[in-house]
Amino acid sequence: MTDNIIQMDASRIAELVADRELSPVEVMKAHLDRIAEVNPKVNAIVTMADGALDAAKKAEAAVKSDARLGPLHGVPFTVKDGIDTAGVLTQRGSPIFKGRVPDTDATVVARLKAAGAILIAKTNPPEFSYSIETDNFLTGRTNNPWNLDYTPGGSSGGESAAIAAGMSPLGVGSDLSISLRGPAAHTGIVGFKATHGRMPMTGHWPRVPRRFWHIGPMARSVRDVALAYSLMAGPDGADGFSISPLGFDTGVGTTSPHQVRVGWLASPGFFGPTDPEVIATVKAAAHALSNAGCQVEEVRLPVLEQTDANTVLWQLQQMETRPEFEKVTAGHEAQIFRHAKLILETPDTPIGDFVAAEQAVERLRDSFVEYFQRYDALLCPVTPFPATKHGLADLVIDGETVSPFHVMSATSPFSLTGMPALSMRFGTSHDGLPIGVQIASAWLADSTALKVASLLEEVSPVRNLHPAI
Repeated sequence: MTDNIIQMDASRIAELVADRELSPVEVMKAHLDRIAEVNPKVNAIVTMADGALDAAKKAEAAVKSDARLGPLHGVPFTVKDGIDTAGVLTQRGSPIFKGRVPDTDATVVARLKAAGAILIAKTNPPEFSYSIETDNFLTGRTNNPWNLDYTPGGSSGGESAAIAAGMSPLGVGSDLSISLRGPAAHTGIVGFKATHGRMPMTGHWPRVPRRFWHIGPMARSVRDVALAYSLMAGPDGADGFSISPLGFDTGVGTTSPHQVRVGWLASPGFFGPTDPEVIATVKAAAHALSNAGCQVEEVRLPVLEQTDANTVLWQLQQMETRPEFEKVTAGHEAQIFRHAKLILETPDTPIGDFVAAEQAVERLRDSFVEYFQRYDALLCPVTPFPATKHGLADLVIDGETVSPFHVMSATSPFSLTGMPALSMRFGTSHDGLPIGVQIASAWLADSTALKVASLLEEVSPVRNLHPAI
């Protein structure tokens, strides 16, 4: 039964617990055993939450006493270590914060606990949650469970690796430019970045630039991220960006009043080249959605092809981030890892370039507004290439040499504009690594992205694959 438990999604675990077919203690022990077995190879888990087994025993007692159960009663979950957890180490991937224990939970963590979920562990981020690789001086490097020589991406790489490897059925990550969706694609799970402001960022560090940061759920199924989204979203009275009302549906299992209209693009699609295997995967997903009853058309968005979204994001966020990094790293220069050091060493963005970057974001927003007058969703790549080997080195994509940061080219536009975007696996590379597709929808139409993703999941050829680790 243990192997089955660690491959179940959170929704199934919750169903079996509520039906008394599975004990919360049995569930917790299965995941604790799995962590002990595989984490030494993956290094996704960096801190265990004391009291998880005791909490599972209390959850079991509640089931036996016929108490009212939350929708995630007895389900273990993990949290990226840049997000506060009361009484549990939250060290932000840096020796500077070694030993830091917050007094309170981040809002989203508290909400999952209120739904009955049990915190089991914290997962590895890059230093300050700022990198496309998950590595740091404090807790080291995380490996991709599909191939330990490869990266799971960043910055929610520890979270994605833990879920993919069966150490956790549900997790909380965060995303500035790629950090939920890229790691999800690299490890074959689902990651959802809801409309900016849907998820309160209270308890996440760094807070800047909060106009681009997103918190979101990660899991092995679309229905799990939809459920977690419904529980985590809504204003908390502390985050000034979190103002969206609570009244919304998650789209999964609902019937659309009209035929869902999906535009898809792969190449030309975004600024720079895309791996042919990724292009083929997006095309296959488009074909699958057409067969599932959607109205599907290939589209072109010239603004995406012409806008270097990575540079735009860098020019904007670096100016807001560096003062905060300067403050916390003062006197700790020898403890700074590579990406924070890069931010600190980058000169200020000239005011003319800063304004031009802001105007580039406006052009993206205008183009998306026009696009979503005609379509309900956009299907496209998550990353222009599958996971790469460890080490930030240039690589050749379709005959063109690109920076490793090109990995963000298809995710950054949706972070800049704050639109909802979901990453899910739909293919496999020639060397056995997951390939994902990205589904975006209009602002506040989060349920649409989830609905299209659930349709695609139903016909996915890779839905129930798990790494052999």
